[in-house]
Amino acid sequence: MYYIKKTMEISGSHSLKLSRQSKCENLHGHNWIVTVYCKAKELDEDGMLVDFTEVKAMVHGYLDHQDFNSRLDFNPTAENIARWIVDRVPFCYRADVQESAGNVATYERDE
Repeated sequence: MYYIKKTMEISGSHSLKLSRQSKCENLHGHNWIVTVYCKAKELDEDGMLVDFTEVKAMVHGYLDHQDFNSRLDFNPTAENIARWIVDRVPFCYRADVQESAGNVATYERDE
């Protein structure tokens, strides 16, 4: 089995729609640290699982310096963003989304 891990920093804002009152309902920003994990049994014809540049384009290229509420069609919690990444990136089985120091959400696909 082959594995890759791509970590990137994304600057972006969001406001959360919650069932309780929270300051997170106000538009605010983070410098997110996102780690994408991919795996596959075989490599492509170039000897790659998936190109790191393509992973960055799919995640960083889509979200960096954006208002996540206008880019994503769901409540942009760290947990939901982690799942979106796993669903978006080929061969991705796990994503870690850190919105601030000490606050990390992970989504891992069951196999």
